[in-house]
Amino acid sequence: MSWPVFTPAQIADLPHLSPPARVAVFGDPVAHSRSPQMHNPALRERGLDAQYVRLHVRSDQFADAVRACRDAGFAGINCTIPHKLAALEMADEVDPLARRLGAVNTLVFRGDQILGHNTDGPGLLRALNEEFGLDLATQRILLLGAGGGAGRAAAIQCALAGCARLTLVNRTREKVERLAHELGAFYRSDRLVLQTEPDLRDIDLVINATSVGMKPGDAALIGPGQLEPRHHVYDMIYSPPETPLLAAARAAGASATNGLSMLLHQGAASFEYWFGPPAPLEAMRRGLVESLQE
Repeated sequence: MSWPVFTPAQIADLPHLSPPARVAVFGDPVAHSRSPQMHNPALRERGLDAQYVRLHVRSDQFADAVRACRDAGFAGINCTIPHKLAALEMADEVDPLARRLGAVNTLVFRGDQILGHNTDGPGLLRALNEEFGLDLATQRILLLGAGGGAGRAAAIQCALAGCARLTLVNRTREKVERLAHELGAFYRSDRLVLQTEPDLRDIDLVINATSVGMKPGDAALIGPGQLEPRHHVYDMIYSPPETPLLAAARAAGASATNGLSMLLHQGAASFEYWFGPPAPLEAMRRGLVESLQE
């Protein structure tokens, strides 16, 4: 099935679709989003007369589009690039985790109130547990791309989980130093390591939060010979499903998986904020898997 992309000018018409649109993802761009393929099976499984749509929203349209969806009777929206900071600033109430992560990816409408949440960090933790069965408190984690938005959320979530050591890798030293300073407020500084190039000695879990690997010909993230069978590798990229990092990890005998499970679990958490638990996880998983085969 082809999922259309709507614009803010069409919001007033969306509740008149069949079934009516009650949830959406805002992004710029947004046509690549697989959230409809995940959430619409969940809505059907729960017997809800609703659908989830994509909305291409520019930054200058964001605030008006959020209010238009609220006034049109939407349950809420997801926010992807570049709207997560704007969503944080617009929410009337923001939960403590989202405030600490410094970004909101899920808005919930309760009457006139706009409530802000972030499901990216919890989605990562659930995914790591599902894929590897890891207790993060025992893990020495190396995070690639710690200076970006996804990396920042992952770093804070891993620190909050009390990981044994957190190595932040970013080619721009200044960005990673700012994050390390912020983490120092609640995470022991002697457990933090800053690098501009990855060194996998004394590392258990590698997390890639960069976009490197999405395009053919992207440079290698890890130098040859560094990956070993003892490593776990989680690449947040899910399209393509097999990145050069994952291929190198598997060739080295390491446990490795892509970011589809994180997308699934952050989406399930958003669904529960809108419609209550439990999210129909297996229906959502099937929808995602099928979308990758289209």
